[in-house]
Amino acid sequence: MATRIWRDGLLRLIRDEAAQLVEVLPPPEFENEHIEGAISIPLKDLDRDAKERLDPGRPVVVY
Repeated sequence: MATRIWRDGLLRLIRDEAAQLVEVLPPPEFENEHIEGAISIPLKDLDRDAKERLDPGRPVVVY
C-alpha cells in the first residue's frame, strides 16, 4: 500500500525501522545525486528486481 510521507516520517522510518530507500531514476541520474544508502532500481526494472533485492520484512520508500 502506498502512503505519502514527509521528511520527518522518512527519517523515523530509516532510524527506527531500517527502511529501504529505493531510487527509481536511471543509473546516470542516481550517480549524480541520491540519498546516502539508497538502492538504485530504475523504475522500468522495479517489478522485476524488487523481489530479489528488497527485504519484504522492512519498510520500503520509493522515490
